[in-house]
Amino acid sequence: MTTTEKQAELYNKILLGLEKVYEKLIEFKKQKKSELVVMKGNKIVKVKP
Repeated sequence: MTTTEKQAELYNKILLGLEKVYEKLIEFKKQKKSELVVMKGNKIVKVKP
């Protein structure tokens, strides 16, 4: 396995981990009935999940 292949595999694992964290965050926000704060363009927006 070359260095490029190792980096690609690590990159994919990181992306999968971030997706799982995002799903858990949305689930947590729904349970607590709190707003999710995101940035759209140059504005900070509060969104209900």
